[in-house]
Amino acid sequence: MDMMFLITSIGLGAGLAMDAFSVSLANGLNEPCMRTRRMCLIAGVFSLFQFAMPLIGWVCVHTVVQYFSAVEVLIPWIALALLGFIGGKMLYEGITQKSDDPCGTPAVGFAALLVQGVATSIDALSVGFTIAEYDWLMALICCLIIAAVTFAICMGGLLIGKKFGTHLAGKASILGGVILIAIGVEIFLSGFLG
Repeated sequence: MDMMFLITSIGLGAGLAMDAFSVSLANGLNEPCMRTRRMCLIAGVFSLFQFAMPLIGWVCVHTVVQYFSAVEVLIPWIALALLGFIGGKMLYEGITQKSDDPCGTPAVGFAALLVQGVATSIDALSVGFTIAEYDWLMALICCLIIAAVTFAICMGGLLIGKKFGTHLAGKASILGGVILIAIGVEIFLSGFLG
């Protein structure tokens, strides 16, 4: 393993983690009293998906690449639908919520967290093409580095979100919903323009 491999893997991790960072920020805003265990769960879910998606992409390149290229066109649509749904739900709950308790029930359940994980990492499937020349061990190590970088970046997003979520108490869910919808639109547009 050389230094260029390490730098490239860290760079891929940082680039791929930006959507997960933004969603972590929104989750932190919506749950300002989040405990460390829950923060680790959220960052861990995002890391798991950011680990798995490039590896799945790498496997697809080495096995069923012709089928993957047909699905790749749907990636922006899937991300928009998933993040739009969760963001819309958060937005609706933020507008209709009457409670002044900022530490109420968690804003995002486990099922919604899994959907966020898929939505923010689905574009990472295409990274499998980027790392196609790696052997299986190098691909695995690269994906582990991507996961570690994602975990650290998401923890940062959650901490920042929690800090500002306390100050925004009543409006945090609305802001979090808007952020998720905006991320979905950004992924959708960059999928067509990029």
